[in-house]
Amino acid sequence: MARRSFIRGTGGYLPEKVLTNDELSTMLDTSDEWIRERTGIKQRHVAADGELTSDIATAAARQALDAAGIAPEDIDLIVLATTTPDQTFPATATAVQAKLGTGPGAAFDIQAVCSGFLFGLATADGLLKQGLFNRALVIGAETFTRILDWSDRGTAVLFGDGGGAVVIEAEEWTGAADAGIITHHIRTDGTKSDLLYVDGGVSSTGTIGHVRMEGNRVFKHAVTNISSAIQAVLDETGLTAEDIDWFVPHQANKRILDGVAKKIGIPEEKVVITVDEHANTSAASIPLALNHAVRSGRAKKGDLILSEAMGGGFSWGASLFRL
Repeated sequence: MARRSFIRGTGGYLPEKVLTNDELSTMLDTSDEWIRERTGIKQRHVAADGELTSDIATAAARQALDAAGIAPEDIDLIVLATTTPDQTFPATATAVQAKLGTGPGAAFDIQAVCSGFLFGLATADGLLKQGLFNRALVIGAETFTRILDWSDRGTAVLFGDGGGAVVIEAEEWTGAADAGIITHHIRTDGTKSDLLYVDGGVSSTGTIGHVRMEGNRVFKHAVTNISSAIQAVLDETGLTAEDIDWFVPHQANKRILDGVAKKIGIPEEKVVITVDEHANTSAASIPLALNHAVRSGRAKKGDLILSEAMGGGFSWGASLFRL
């Protein structure tokens, strides 16, 4: 008998303010047609003045807890993936812990940019399986628009704000090997950090900085590395693309999603796409897309889910789990 983690509930939150492509075109040399053709994005959400990443994370977490039927005080671990923390320290997860009123346990942040949620899921899953904790909130939350250079057409059109969360719980398990959270494959190549980064930081410039990206090179590496991570989790489990019920990828760019799905042989009707409605929300995009799939009735209990992500750092990964 071994401990296994199971997803008990999902949640999401998007700020009220919506910024459309047409509105962006009044600020930048761009157009709705140009953005949609290259990215598939129609609009993005923008956090209100005074709305913090911890507020967004807490709202998403509350919805996930409600869906799971689990009280905040029964949570003993919070892992928050974010690139846009409330403060340099303490970890934004500690603010979420205080706002939710969770039970005694640990709360910390993970920074792997757009791959952050999968890195966080793998971390929480490992800690639960070791028996160190019993129930965890894994959250991806961002106020990414606050690190954008609104004069840079190559990045300003791509990102938005939002948060998503899952509640996972460990139990002793003697059943099927492909139940619950099955496996992960996460990797980083720091030699490619210059492809996607922020040009500021505490120990370098003393400023927040702005997102900088070499789009064409990122696209090339994204499709290759993501596909290799997906193949790694399939090879480990003996499963194939045909076994997957839903592909819930990081919502970076529809061209990347289409390229990866085609390369690994997943049909379009199995791909969950939300990038058109909220753009790239970095660490929040996978749990937001998963929550959308669940609440829309597409993804149901027992479905096999494949997720992938690629982010600055250069980080990427894939996770396989059953709802």
